[in-house]
Amino acid sequence: MKVSVKVNSMWKKSQLIKLLCVLVVLSFPVAGTSQQKTNTPEAKGKITGSGPAVLWRSPEDIASRNLFYGSGGKQDEPHPAFTFLNEDLDGTSPKFNVRDQNEVKWKVKLGPEARPETVASRFLWAVGYFADENYFLSNMRIEDMPRRLKRGQDLVEPGGLVQNVRLEREPKGKKIEAWKWRHNPFTDTRELNGLRIMMALINNWDLKNQNTAVHMGSDGTESEGSQQTYRISDLGASFGAAGRGRWWRGKMSSGNLEVYSQTKFISKIRPEYVDFMTPTQPVLPCVMRLPFFGRLCLGWIGNHIPRADAKWMGQLLAQLSPDQIRDAFRAGGYSPQKVDGFAKVIESRIAELNKL
Repeated sequence: MKVSVKVNSMWKKSQLIKLLCVLVVLSFPVAGTSQQKTNTPEAKGKITGSGPAVLWRSPEDIASRNLFYGSGGKQDEPHPAFTFLNEDLDGTSPKFNVRDQNEVKWKVKLGPEARPETVASRFLWAVGYFADENYFLSNMRIEDMPRRLKRGQDLVEPGGLVQNVRLEREPKGKKIEAWKWRHNPFTDTRELNGLRIMMALINNWDLKNQNTAVHMGSDGTESEGSQQTYRISDLGASFGAAGRGRWWRGKMSSGNLEVYSQTKFISKIRPEYVDFMTPTQPVLPCVMRLPFFGRLCLGWIGNHIPRADAKWMGQLLAQLSPDQIRDAFRAGGYSPQKVDGFAKVIESRIAELNKL
């Protein structure tokens, strides 16, 4: 008994020390970051180039959009054979670049984010936002695969075979920079609020600035005055939990129907504003892990959104048919049961928006 009490006391003390460390660091948030990044365009909230900034385009054909093939359509889908080019070490998921038989370059993502990212890109594109051309393949064989990858080697089978992968087509134009959720040309606009709502709809909780991108010359030109399109560049943490927390510990953080279906969508409704559950603040044990520390200040993205803007987005989403919604999940290679399960959650959430 004495040993048990002593261990319990020591654990409480260690947790208290961790909490005090967090409070100390949080008391100096600006000094610790601004001095390192003030000279970069992203830190100032500015993007190089003089072309018009575009976040959203009016989707006049929502009801007829093909959500199985997404923004690239059938004409842009990848064509084997694939040849390995190089490994991409950005982010947390294993990735590498390949070239298909038509000389088109693709970024291949392995792991649990492959399916949900493919699906998420289709919903954003459906309602007018810019999205990468993503395709899911249940398997693909890659020529000239190195003997060993730095990441994801356990996912590569003999002969260069990989399974359940997302292929992202090399975008037209040039990636300029990431953009900031708090500081961008669209602050307080209906269009940016709509994007915030879409992140809650799909439970994409990984909303750090590094997961955004501005592309210049998406029309194929790269002149200084070319159009600059703002988009979310990483949607892999979708269709699972609303954030990093104890309650889903041991479960996949994305593409998890059980967790996604149990997550609350709208957390609070006020006369003029609405709050969403996603993104949820990480709990203390996760805060102490460096990769999640930077997500402490992301909760505002899902909060204090005008009800009128939420209803506007609901009206756009309501134009999608049940078949279109299910096509998006079929594109991610989900089983018929999961396709129907995910679709029912989406339909329920769209109905919630339209009741506001």
